[in-house]
Order: sequence, then C-alpha cells, then structure tokens
Amino acid sequence: MPGPDARAGGGVWQAVQELAGSAGFLTVRARRYRMPDSSLMDWDILHGGRTVSVLALDRNGMVILAEQFRPGPQRVLRELPGGNVEEGEDVLEAALRELHEETGYRAGQAEIVGSTWLAAYASHRRYAVLAVDCVRAGSREQQPGEFCRTVLLPLEGLVGYLRSGELTDTDIGYMCWDALRSRGDA
Repeated sequence: MPGPDARAGGGVWQAVQELAGSAGFLTVRARRYRMPDSSLMDWDILHGGRTVSVLALDRNGMVILAEQFRPGPQRVLRELPGGNVEEGEDVLEAALRELHEETGYRAGQAEIVGSTWLAAYASHRRYAVLAVDCVRAGSREQQPGEFCRTVLLPLEGLVGYLRSGELTDTDIGYMCWDALRSRGDA
C-alpha cells in the first residue's frame, strides 16, 4: 500500500496507487543457472545500464547534494547528484551533465575514482566521480519527474552523513571520500 505523502522540490509527492509490474524504469528478468550439482535454479536479475554519482565540492569546500523524493524508500533524501549514463555517453560527461541538471553547478575538475556493482542480483555498473572547484552556473536543467533542491553540507559533516544511512550511494560517497583523503584534501 502507498506510504505517506512527502514534500520535495517545492511540491508534494502523494502515493495514490501501487501496481503490479513495471513502469519501465527498471527491468527484472529471471535468469536460469545450472548449478554445480546439475540442478537448475532461477534468479531474479535487475537489468540496467551504467550509472554515475558525483561527490561535488564547491570552492568553499561545501559538499553539493541534491535533495529529492525517492520512491523506493518513500522519503526525501539528500543525495549525491547522479543518474544514468546514456548509451554511447562517456561516464565523466554523464557525471558533469547530471551534476548540472540536478544542482545547477559545473565542476572545475572531475575524475572517476572508482566503480562498483549495484547489487549481487543486478547488472548495473555504478561509477564514482569526484568533482572539485564547482561553481554555480545558471539554473538546474531538471528532466521530467525530477524535482530537486540543492543543499550544501560542510565537508567535515560528510562522513557523519554517510554513516547516517540517509542516502542511497553511501558506498560511492566513501569511495570519493577516500580519494579526497589520498590527495590530502580531506
């Protein structure tokens, strides 16, 4: 059953119905494996392409987050900007595009610092991008269905926020934090 209403991006997200099946954003397929003992077993696999998340810092050392409603947990979360890497798109280009679309910021410098799988039962490869010297560059260019608000977090609060579990890309955040520490910037 749908959960409570949530305010995000200047409006209210109101759950009105839950339907069986897919809305087309995610694809789940059953994949059959022959096991080492010759038995057959079916596994649900969440299919998807590459995604990217960006730990972005402005010139004052503030972490740039995108506050938005997330339908899975049915909550407003403050998250690392990010999204899908389009077919044929470079991962770094996708990161910079997503950063601007969701926050209105552009990066002075950016680099891919790692990647990981979404989950054991998913085909998604996720990329971690660290962006620094970010500056506000006009308004957000949100896509349909995106209602983001930009929130700044002091860098010294990042690890505590990652530990809170109140965002979905915690592992990506730690990957980027580690890269910052290795460079001596954290």
